[in-house]
Amino acid sequence: MAHFTLDIVTPTQNLDVIEVDYVRCPGIDGSFGIMANHQDGVFSLDIGEIMIQSKTETKFYSTSGGFAEINENEVCLLVETIELSSDIDISRAESALKRANERKTKINNEEVDEVRMESSLTRALNRLRVAKR
Repeated sequence: MAHFTLDIVTPTQNLDVIEVDYVRCPGIDGSFGIMANHQDGVFSLDIGEIMIQSKTETKFYSTSGGFAEINENEVCLLVETIELSSDIDISRAESALKRANERKTKINNEEVDEVRMESSLTRALNRLRVAKR
């Protein structure tokens, strides 16, 4: 299988540039896959799971969204956050889920930013789901 270069960038770190065979990303209109010689473009990423397959392994990451830029067999994922499935602190993710659910129950009683609350809930659920990979 042909491979391509993948670079993952967050506001606080640059992950190693690696050669991969396939990447599956959570697009805002649904998941999409990237293989060698993919059409160039820029795509919006949603909260979800990123799967990266190389010749020797498959890794799963949790992300909170960002952009994927594909240019001449080079892919750059510019994401807000990214966590390898094995690095996710499950107790911390469960606590975040509990806080998000508590905010959701208070929605009728006080001023709560609904978009922020739903985003927190989605991120926490995603992190827990990816952690089980």
